[in-house]
Amino acid sequence: MTVSILIFLPVIAALVVLLFKNESAKHAALFFSVIELAIAGVFLAKFIPDASSQFGIDVPWIPKMGIYFKAGIDGISMIMVLLTTALVPLIILSTYKHQYSNANAFYALILFMQAGMLVVFTALDGFLFYVGWEAALIPIYFISGLWGGENRVRITIKFFIYTFAGSLFMLLGMIFVYLQSPSQTYDIADLYRGARMVSGHSSLIFWAFFIAFAIKMPLFPFHTWQPDTYTESPTAGTMLLSGIMLKMGIYGVIRWMIPIAPEGFLSWQNVAMAMAVIGIVYASVIAFTQTDGKRLVAYSSIAHVGLIAAGIFAFNQQGLQGSMIQMLSHGINVVGMFFIWDIISRRLGTRTISQLGGIAKVAPQFAIAFLIITLGTVALPLTNGFIGEFLLLNSVYQYSLWVAAAAGLTIIFGAVYMLRMYKNVMQGTTNELTLTFADISGSEKLVLGIICLLIIGLGIYPQPILHISAAAVDNLIYIVKSSGKF
Repeated sequence: MTVSILIFLPVIAALVVLLFKNESAKHAALFFSVIELAIAGVFLAKFIPDASSQFGIDVPWIPKMGIYFKAGIDGISMIMVLLTTALVPLIILSTYKHQYSNANAFYALILFMQAGMLVVFTALDGFLFYVGWEAALIPIYFISGLWGGENRVRITIKFFIYTFAGSLFMLLGMIFVYLQSPSQTYDIADLYRGARMVSGHSSLIFWAFFIAFAIKMPLFPFHTWQPDTYTESPTAGTMLLSGIMLKMGIYGVIRWMIPIAPEGFLSWQNVAMAMAVIGIVYASVIAFTQTDGKRLVAYSSIAHVGLIAAGIFAFNQQGLQGSMIQMLSHGINVVGMFFIWDIISRRLGTRTISQLGGIAKVAPQFAIAFLIITLGTVALPLTNGFIGEFLLLNSVYQYSLWVAAAAGLTIIFGAVYMLRMYKNVMQGTTNELTLTFADISGSEKLVLGIICLLIIGLGIYPQPILHISAAAVDNLIYIVKSSGKF
């Protein structure tokens, strides 16, 4: 069994879902996404946590141009595969209380997007990676543009232009490195070797990749598309963007940018670190001023991703391991938080924090789930957010004490604005709007229950996740540092 089944099953499923109507399309999409998760579970059970790439496929695609359909899973990829295949069923299930026009197209696009993201996370050929990168962008453009909010068209066009422009930089960088590779292929190992033969262009190669990945993450100052897009997209689209798609940028930095351009990264490491830390502080300060709950979570996400980026740019074992588990934890937490605000918005018709209050008195189960997700987001010990942020801050501390002090503000600020948000929404007295708030039931209870279990389970025992990626992370560090440029 090869990784191709993970890549192509969502494509086939999407085509099948297009044949269904309304409720049937929703059930079919959930069924296929659960099957995909089960297949990922089989891969995980058979996975050997060493540095090798497993379950590989390597077949000629356009061999005259050195392009092969080559993909596989190592410890780094496995974390991302688990994230993608676990969150998509939850995202689909979270839509069960919604009614969408052309529901078959909506759910088919989600499955198409899943396929594109899995290509990105498993590709071992640069051209295939780029195809997956662009393939994942197209479905979210239509999801946001067709089913989004009032300003969806303008915001979605801005998002598309940002990400597509960044992708072109990456493509130019990929082609340039390909032309330098000894074997004239897009194989990842050849690209690693090819870039190191042209050290005089290392900074240009670095920036070609960095711009694309920084936009996708998003990293300050390339973040301006994110809050508007997250706010205007339908909740499922926001979950896909924040829970999984932004991880494509982080993954690209780890898998492609640093190993391909180690000398360029070393030259610009301080600049990249400064951008990450500025983004942490900037987004945290802006989050304090937000009155819309969904928008507050969007800025919170920028701050948390900034810390992940800072850990990666410190480039040590703790930082890369911390980034791996924090990508998983952030995906779980942010999907849960956006679902919380989807429930509030659907029940009450508003996301304005000042109009809420006292919901815990009339919806205790909802209040408990909201609190657990909030505590995971602020990295309380024994929740999933803690171990990742601990490792990331440890790695940044090894880079610089003062940078670590600034990066640590994400924890302090995050605790303040997230707990203040919870207090204003859930505590106090009820008002005319919140008095009739109904507690969670059915699919809502199932989604939030699974998310809360993951938050607590990973917080208490994160070792299995760290074990999966440890050998691959160590091997990546060895590859980069053995280049002689680092």
